[in-house]
Parts: sequence; structure tokens; C-alpha cells
Amino acid sequence: MSITITTFGSADEAEIEQSWRIGSASAAADLAEFPPVCRQRFTGRVRHPMPGIVPINLLAHLDGEPAGYLVLEMPQLDNIENASADLTVHPAYRRRGVGRALHEHGLRVLREQGRKVVSAMSVVHLPGEPDCPSPAIAFAATVGAVDALPDVRRRLHTADLDQAKLDSLLAEARSRAVGYEVLSWRGGTPDEFAADVAYLDGRLLADAPMGDLAWEPEQVDAARLRATDLALDARGQRRYHVGVRHQASGRLVAWTLLDVGASADRYALQQITIVDPEHRGHRLGLLTKIENLRHLLAHEPAVRVIDTFNAATNDHMITINEQLGFRVVDRWSNWQLNL
Repeated sequence: MSITITTFGSADEAEIEQSWRIGSASAAADLAEFPPVCRQRFTGRVRHPMPGIVPINLLAHLDGEPAGYLVLEMPQLDNIENASADLTVHPAYRRRGVGRALHEHGLRVLREQGRKVVSAMSVVHLPGEPDCPSPAIAFAATVGAVDALPDVRRRLHTADLDQAKLDSLLAEARSRAVGYEVLSWRGGTPDEFAADVAYLDGRLLADAPMGDLAWEPEQVDAARLRATDLALDARGQRRYHVGVRHQASGRLVAWTLLDVGASADRYALQQITIVDPEHRGHRLGLLTKIENLRHLLAHEPAVRVIDTFNAATNDHMITINEQLGFRVVDRWSNWQLNL
């Protein structure tokens, strides 16, 4: 049995395709409730990395057959001693040393790059099998990774939306948000909001529960926001935003984002929701999420499910999500390994 590992980049079409096929097979086995892995999103991740991120893409062959991949993403603008990892092995080639070989190769690369901490995310149990841990659990234990931040995925079925309850919640939120104006847009952020959205985006890791994850807040400015928009466009992610402007100051002080992938228009993902600390207590989080939910569905009538991830300890956001009808689907781990 022979395992070989090679690096591939944005011009290596065959290796990108092989890695996408590995990811698709793995997702079908381990994440059956998720949409199929989007080819455009996967390809875009290789060819259009996020600003300030240098990726290293590794492909493993077992006896000449593509068997697994490892994507290492290394921040260059902040968290410069950290890295994130996505290690995936095709179900047909598991328990044959492929994951271990990729892991050990990746550790050598990270140490050469001066990285000290690496993190990765995985589901805790296989779908429909609460007593069956995902393969990542045992693997994390063998390499010494710890669950630094438990996450919970909740799902909203749009067919089950209680519109009367949403109307009531929205009326309550609006009554608490006197002096604020709701704004919506699609795709990239308009120039007039760019500085404020960048500020809010940069607050996320400072304000959200991070458990024991050793990640510092990101330094986001309008230029980085613009580069992020270009990367997301290349990945085919259709984005829907709602922001709230404080009328007295003219600043955008709350913002939420939903997105839909290029190849699965029945599925949406609730991304960031954040309110400037100086403007909390006015139901702006609830206001933006309801307004954006309706904004999304007005343009994406095919969407049937919306997923959201929250740190298990993020009680405030969990309460809002459950008011809207999100219910627990499964639990995830954010693994961290000190090198």
C-alpha cells in the first residue's frame, strides 16, 4: 500500500476535480441532510481565496487513486500564528492511513510556516445515528485535538413559518427601534455602507462566544470587504443583506447576511448577525433577521430550508433563532490543536 501526497493550485484542474469528488462522496456519507458539495463553491475556494488568506492544497493518492485532501488556510493579516484545516478522506479509503498521512504532512507544512495553532470543524454524530460518532471524533482524539468550541446547527423549514407570529415579533421589534431605519441589498455591499459593515464584520470574533478557540478579532476595512465580495461572487454565493441605520448618526449599526449557493437553491445559510454594542437593547438583531428572512424569500422562492450555526453558549442569538422557528438538527465541534 502506497500513499503519496502532492500540492495543487488554482491551475490544476484535474486535482481540483478529484478533490471535489472526494468532498462530495464524504458529504454524502456524513452530511446527508446538507446539499451536495457545490462544484463552483469548491473550485472558487481554490482559485479565489479570501483576502489575507494563503491556502495550501494537498491531495493524497492511495495506490494511485485519489483518496483524500487537506486544505490549510493561513491568515496573513491577523491570527498570523494560526491556521484552519479541512481534512477529508473518501469513505472508500478510510481507516487505511490516508487521514493520518495528510495530517502528518500538514503538520510539517504548518511548522515550516511558523504556525502554532490549527483548528478544524466537524459534525459530532452521523445523521440519523445519535449513538454513532462521526469519524472525526476518533481521529481528533488520536492526534490530541480538543473541542475548543461546541456549536449547534439549527434548521428552519420555510413551509412551517408562522407568518402571524413573525408579524407580531416584527411589530414589537419596530416599536423598540424608533430612530432606526431598515435597509436591504443583495450581493456586494454598497459603497455608502462599506465602512460600517467592515467595522461590524471585524467585531464578530470579539463579540461572539469563542470558547477556548485561540483566534483574535479580524482587522476588516472597506478594501478587505470588497475583496471578500469578489471571492464570494466567484464562488457563486448569492447574498442577501439587511442593515439598520441609526438616523441621528447616519451609521449602519446592525447587519445580517443570508446566502444561497450556486447549485442548491432550496438551501440557504444564515451567516453573520451583529449589532454594535452601543445600540443593543432595541431588538435590532430580531428586526434584521425577520426583515432579511422575508427579503431572501421574496427573491429565492425555491428555498425550503435555512440552517444556522451558533456557539452552544450563545444564549441571546439562540433565543432569537428559536423565536423564528429554528430547531436543533445536530451538534458540531471546533477542534483545536496546539503544534
